[in-house]
Amino acid sequence: MDANAVGTPARHRGRPKDEQLVARRSDEILDVAARLFAARGYRNTDVQVVADELGVGKGTIYRYFPTKRELFLGAVDRGMQRLTAYIDTSMTAPDPLDQIEQAIRAYLSFFETNPEFAELLIQERAEFRDRPKPTYFEYRDANLRKFEALQQGLVASGRWRNLPYETVERVMGDLLYGTMFTNYFTGRRRSLEEQADEILEVVLVGLLTDAERAQRLNAARGRATTQPET
Repeated sequence: MDANAVGTPARHRGRPKDEQLVARRSDEILDVAARLFAARGYRNTDVQVVADELGVGKGTIYRYFPTKRELFLGAVDRGMQRLTAYIDTSMTAPDPLDQIEQAIRAYLSFFETNPEFAELLIQERAEFRDRPKPTYFEYRDANLRKFEALQQGLVASGRWRNLPYETVERVMGDLLYGTMFTNYFTGRRRSLEEQADEILEVVLVGLLTDAERAQRLNAARGRATTQPET
């Protein structure tokens, strides 16, 4: 998606445009479009409906988003920007382990208060299979570095097992992604705090007792030392 084209009206001669006004108007369009696409579906939502909801002409929408496809993908992109910012601003604790906990809670909280965005992610996958990577995973991959840095600090301090960072990030990310969609599809009513506590208990604290964990680690080390050389 061309960031210079989507969400920015065409330039015209005359007085300089107010960049803040342009950004605010673009966000207003995307907020309404996101709500309507989620409620009606991509194919059943005409750009005219978005224009009517905003009380503007259809041409105004096209000045910012030349096609319905760009309007829809712009709404998805804005949702991911909001999710990223929401998580980033939640990670205020000085301790990196607490920051990871805050990020998990913020992720679940965002989708709890913005369920329509889960619907947009489903529609994107269904309607735009020609895209090499859905918007969600573009943002997820771009944001992995910040969590890798947190893991590195925890490993260095002896508080985190020295597992491949990409493995941890993939498993944790898939767990949260699945939880989000399970909540959306089933209308689960368990509290956000309860869900977050369960994820943290199972993933961070673990299922095994200290004795069983030590036994399994010792067994794994034993198997590693007896592996034939290749």
